[in-house]
Amino acid sequence: MSSLISLEGKKGLVIGIANRHSIAYGCAAAFKALGAELAVTYLNEKAEPHVAPLAEVLGASLLLPCDVREPGQLEAVFEAIRASWGRIDFVLHSIAFAPKEDLHARVVDCSRDGFTLAMDVSCHSFVRVAKLAEPLMTQGGCLQTVSFYGSEKVVEHYNLMGPVKAALEAVTRYMAAELGPKGIRVHALSPGPLATRAASGIDRFDELLHRTAEKAPSDRLITIDDVGSYAAFLASDAAKSLNGLVAFIDGGYHVLG
Repeated sequence: MSSLISLEGKKGLVIGIANRHSIAYGCAAAFKALGAELAVTYLNEKAEPHVAPLAEVLGASLLLPCDVREPGQLEAVFEAIRASWGRIDFVLHSIAFAPKEDLHARVVDCSRDGFTLAMDVSCHSFVRVAKLAEPLMTQGGCLQTVSFYGSEKVVEHYNLMGPVKAALEAVTRYMAAELGPKGIRVHALSPGPLATRAASGIDRFDELLHRTAEKAPSDRLITIDDVGSYAAFLASDAAKSLNGLVAFIDGGYHVLG
């Protein structure tokens, strides 16, 4: 059975690496360790110098710009993959955004524009990824995104991102049902709190880290390597019977409610 946990011969896209502490980088490293060939994206020119060295470490075949807010950029990524590889086996979508003034406000007080932007970047972009990946997943495949426990329970200071991640998880379930007959599996990873650059935008996030470490049954915080190991398993043929998961990778924190 262990021989099935391999990504040899598989080609995958990783969207969302910002630096070596990113969840996306932990996943990419695990994909690479199991033998996958990778394409990696960076947000913009400012981000490229931080991502390019990591792409080199990963041996990425493609390094492409991708800001989902810019018309045509996501489409260009998949066109480059089609031209270079002709197919794709898995995609990790690990991006989220909300304007700071809306993220730090009560949900009741968030603006219409802020809510719309957060939903577009953090949720609808995963729908777009699935639509673009579908015709390239000629042998089936696996689509993964990144959520958080604040999607189903109120987490203090998570605010606007709670409803947005709830929508992301619902989208995951619906797309799993729609794409499953083609052998395409869709999952949401739900890691416990991690000290990433994205998470630093959440107000008083250090307090959440401390509470989680104290409360989790595992008695520790998880790492990007923990998330990567599970993501790599889901992308492998060993997980071909799994679909539509919201996978908690949090040392058991979620069971305490």
